[in-house]
This record gives sequence, C-alpha cells and structure tokens, in this order.
Amino acid sequence: MRRLSALLAATLLTAAPGLAAPKVVASVVPLHSIVASVMGDAGTPELLLQGSMSEHRAVFTPAQIAMLGNADLVFIVGHGLEAKLAQISGSDAVNGKRFVELSDAPGVRTLPVRQGGAWEAHDHAHEEDGGTEAEGHDHDHAAEGVLAFDPHVWLDPDNAKAMARQVADDLSKADPANAAAYAANAQAFATRIDTASAGIAAELAPVKDKPFIVFHDAYQYFEKHFGLSGAGSISDVSAQAPSAERLAEVRNKIIAVKAACVFREPQFDGKVVAAVTEGTGAREGVLDPLGAGLTPGPDAYQQLLANLSTALKDCLGS
Repeated sequence: MRRLSALLAATLLTAAPGLAAPKVVASVVPLHSIVASVMGDAGTPELLLQGSMSEHRAVFTPAQIAMLGNADLVFIVGHGLEAKLAQISGSDAVNGKRFVELSDAPGVRTLPVRQGGAWEAHDHAHEEDGGTEAEGHDHDHAAEGVLAFDPHVWLDPDNAKAMARQVADDLSKADPANAAAYAANAQAFATRIDTASAGIAAELAPVKDKPFIVFHDAYQYFEKHFGLSGAGSISDVSAQAPSAERLAEVRNKIIAVKAACVFREPQFDGKVVAAVTEGTGAREGVLDPLGAGLTPGPDAYQQLLANLSTALKDCLGS
C-alpha cells in the first residue's frame, strides 16, 4: 500500500507529456519560488525582479515590459507592493493583461500597516476592535496616507500555502491537462512548508522574547506567525526614506526596550542602521525579505524562511 501511494504521488506530480505549459511570470523571488513549486515539471516561470532589487522602487525596462506582455499569467503580490506594476496592469504596454494579485487569494491573512517607529498606538486601536487582522481589507488606511494593509504577506508560511493553492487554480484553468499535477504540487509545497515552519519555531523559541528593530517594516507576518518581539522599524512598510524625527524616535526605542539587534537589508544602504545603532549596545544583523543571495527556483522560498530564522537566532542569541 505504501509503495502504491508513492507511485500515485509520483504520477500526480508528473506533467502531461507533449503539452506546452502556460508562459508564466512572477514578480519577486519568494512568489517565483511558490509558482515554480506548483508548476513542477510542467514548466519554469520567469522572474521579473531579482532579489537584490527593492520591490517598492523598481522601474521596469523595455525587456521586462515585453516579458509581461508575452506571458499568459503574471503573478504579483499586489496591493501596492510592486508599486510601478499597478500603473501598467491592463494597459496596452502589456497587451491589456491584468495581473493576478496573490494577496487576494482565499485564505491569505492580511495585517494592518503599523504606524511609526513605536507602533503601539496603531496596534492598540486594532486590538480594541477585537483583532489585529485587516479583515475584509475595509479599514480606511488611505485616509491615513498609508497602504490598506501590509503587503508583505508571503512572510507568513500559512499565506504562502494559500497562495500556492491559488496559483494551482489559475494554472489549472489555463492548462487543464496538468490540473492534477498542479494540485498535487501545491499540496506537496504545503507539506514541505509545514515541516520547515515547525523546525523554525523550535529554532526561534529561545529568542522569542528578545526585542529587535528592523530596517523597514516588512516582517510582521513572520513575527506574528512565530511569536517574535519586533519592536520597531527605521523605515515604514513602503521603505520610504526615514525623517530625522523618525530616526530619533527609533534610537530612543532601541535604548528604551534594550533592543538586542537592529537589522539592515541587502536591498538598501546600511549606513543608516549603523548610525542609529551607534552607542546603544545593540548588535547589527541582516534580514532579507526578498532573497537577494538566493538562486531563484522551487527551493528559494523555504531557504528564505530558513535564512531569516538563522539571522534572528544568531543575532538575538549572541
């Protein structure tokens, strides 16, 4: 029976021979990895943005525009993350193509944007309303001058699994012959991520209560999933250049909460982190929400999570 199950799984994971898979593009490395995992043997998605590029500031070349226009499916996070992409979705430049926003996938949990280097006042208001999730996306953050919700949804492993299911659904509509393989691959991805998440939870357990500061507010999904104690960010969720007032606020927060670490990111200049940290006793580390040093492909998402865990454990546990 066990051998039969293994043979059945192998059959489901194998794409239908002789059929061309859809041409697929994914915006950023973590999404590309999820899509590649679901596509499996059926095909290989193209990557729009390398991990060394900030998704918030990317400007697209003619070759990238052509890549989007030639694709059958384009998967993006959406809701303001890839800011420039929203301007061309559905336009003549991409042959009228509308992009699939995976932050809208069923089962994806969204969280409100946190405000300021301290965050407390904003989070407290939501807690009084009975939760921290941006349920229904109906809170009017536009009036506050910020995004409707934090778009870094892929850093919650449960959200990644929900996005994989949506990718499988969309691929199956475009390529029904491989629908069984896509569904099986999405389930296999979920199983791998559950195993990885359990290991990360165990690895981070000893440092869960240690406060830390990040360069830009990209990590609350990871923090909440694993119960970590993020205390503030130098830049906001959109990675805007911090004001002098914000830098002073964050520096005071580092001292007040005795932050163990302040993390920079490879997509941005680290000088501001060094300046804010100097003389506070906090250590410097590196967190990467996009996978700047990773080889794009099916394994990249799991490696991204592992790298975040290792960086947090090594700095907070020192």
